[in-house]
Amino acid sequence: MTEDQTRALLELLYHVSREVATALDLRTVLQRVLLEAIQNVHGERGSLVVLDDTGKPIDAMIVHGAQFHEHTTQQLRDTVERGLAGWVVRNRKPALLSDTSHDERWLRRPDDEVAQTGAKSAICVPLLARERLVGVLTLVHPVPNAFGPEHLELMQAIADQAGIAVLNARLYTESQRQARVMTALAEGSAAINVSLEFNAVLQSILNQTIQALQVETVGLALVEDTDTGNLVFKAATGHNAGSLLGCRVLIGEGLVGRVAMDGRGRVIPSVQQEKRFNEADRFSGIKAEAIAAAPIRTQGQVIGVLEAINPISGSFDPDALLVMTGLGGLAGTTIQNARLYERLKVAHQHYHELFEDSIDPIIITDWEGKILEANRQVMKLSDFSEEHLQKMKIDQLHEINLEKVGEEFENLKAGGATSYESSLHKRRKGVVPVDVHVRRVEFDETDSLQWILRDITERKELDTLREDLTAMIYHDLRSPLANIVSSHEILGDLIRNSENKNVKSVLNIASHSTARIQRLVNSLLDINQLETGNSVVKQQSADLLKLVKEALVAVEPLATGRRQAVITSLPDELPMVWVDQDMILRVLINLLENAIKYTPVAGEIKIGALLDGAWVQIWVMDNGPGIPQTDQARVFDKFIRLRGAEKPSGMGIGLAFCRLAIQGHDGEIWVESKPEQGTTFYFTLPIATAEQINNVK
Repeated sequence: MTEDQTRALLELLYHVSREVATALDLRTVLQRVLLEAIQNVHGERGSLVVLDDTGKPIDAMIVHGAQFHEHTTQQLRDTVERGLAGWVVRNRKPALLSDTSHDERWLRRPDDEVAQTGAKSAICVPLLARERLVGVLTLVHPVPNAFGPEHLELMQAIADQAGIAVLNARLYTESQRQARVMTALAEGSAAINVSLEFNAVLQSILNQTIQALQVETVGLALVEDTDTGNLVFKAATGHNAGSLLGCRVLIGEGLVGRVAMDGRGRVIPSVQQEKRFNEADRFSGIKAEAIAAAPIRTQGQVIGVLEAINPISGSFDPDALLVMTGLGGLAGTTIQNARLYERLKVAHQHYHELFEDSIDPIIITDWEGKILEANRQVMKLSDFSEEHLQKMKIDQLHEINLEKVGEEFENLKAGGATSYESSLHKRRKGVVPVDVHVRRVEFDETDSLQWILRDITERKELDTLREDLTAMIYHDLRSPLANIVSSHEILGDLIRNSENKNVKSVLNIASHSTARIQRLVNSLLDINQLETGNSVVKQQSADLLKLVKEALVAVEPLATGRRQAVITSLPDELPMVWVDQDMILRVLINLLENAIKYTPVAGEIKIGALLDGAWVQIWVMDNGPGIPQTDQARVFDKFIRLRGAEKPSGMGIGLAFCRLAIQGHDGEIWVESKPEQGTTFYFTLPIATAEQINNVK
């Protein structure tokens, strides 16, 4: 190279360096590099593809003559994957094609045919900056062999000089883009989170999206029901937005449906060229030219889709999808919070309505017992006004059971609840018996205690009446009943040798009926004693098989009268049990009589026993109508009788006595039943120890 040529090259490189170094905008830098290449190397057209750090094309500029043209995504992909530029990228070497028709590296297009533009010559060189491949510069001449080695050398010199400028412009553009994205997201976050009102939140999301992306229309669709797979457009703004509202799209169908299904945002730059654009993407009144959609997420789940239609500039910015995805993430959290807020408001309103409309008196206090709120029923029951109540503490209104709630309510601080009976003090003298139910609640966003006071005056009066009736039975019936039993025994002795079977039958019926009455009276007496906490004092070792046989003899007339079979499933031997014999005999008779009553005529009753560690488990089964699950917990309550068609009536003390008697022996009693499949009662009794048996002997 001569001195003049060297000077000219240096001047050129200086000129190129000055031209590209004075600009930071990537598009401007690309244009200047291409113009310098065409003017100094003398090509007809050229292109400059910009690559990211992974070698993926992110932008490009095409020039033909003095005119710059926009590239398409497909052009970029084809050039880098299959064209001459792709070979240069893979090999990081420059390439000189004297005749494109004889080189396989040239990506032939229809206009390369002989009848069209024909063969050409081309130069393609890599742009390197700090050993990083940042782009590929290509120059094309319409005449084969127009380029030679000197042109390749000049082209590479221009590329080397432009590499740093292209890298800096790319980094600057990326930083500007990130700044715009962050600004848009920051502004979006601030605007979206201004309110928690659901409709206001949706409108804020739409406003921020249409402002950030500068599009004609924005719609927001939410997953209505994951079972049916429907997306419903709940909000929209912009041109003909009303045509979007209420539209339904199946998950998986159309652009919006696909985004909802796989959670990946998409941009359709040109609807006309998109083959998968279908009816699910069309909305009346809106002619879509370009569409972008991003998922709305919360807690890792897609709950909706944000859709932007028709950018005002004609095409979406490269960062449009990034902005939409960010807004979708913000929107998901805010929408979820708004939904929770709406539910909380509804629940709060519902609680207040229930609070005021409840038939029970309800009081809210703080943890010091100061009354904060009281509904109308409290004022009605206590005669205190709302003003008076809010100056009182809960212990001034009723007697607190400190054993239940604890000092300073510590038993309730773990979120527990408790109940007890107490007396409510009325304003105008007098007290009202109440059931108190207290638990920890959150009231008006304050940690509080809720007290429900139920007036049990009628129940107390009924209990008193029952106790009086029971006392009357104890005192007024036991003595004459004992005389009747004695008389039956005497009459039995007198007619023992009588041949009159009818007399014996009548006396036998009277004796059995009297025995049942006597068991009932004794059960009432035992219930009273066991309820007051008295222990079973007459325990002794007893032969359980013998007790079962006595019970079967006692119920035999009742079962025979209903043509029922009583089947036993008992082992040949059972250990002695430690029980009150009379009490357990009555338990067996009560359970057998109960089974006989509820078993259809000609049905079956079964009784069995088995060993269970230090206990014997006994069971009585019938094939009656069964007991509903909701009633099974109540069958052992005193004076409770499950009534209905084909259900016998009674006093409702038999099973209550059984429960108290078994619990008095430290055993367990329970029921298992299914409607129309019969009922089985189980109970356990303690096995007598060797020491207990020996002490008795």
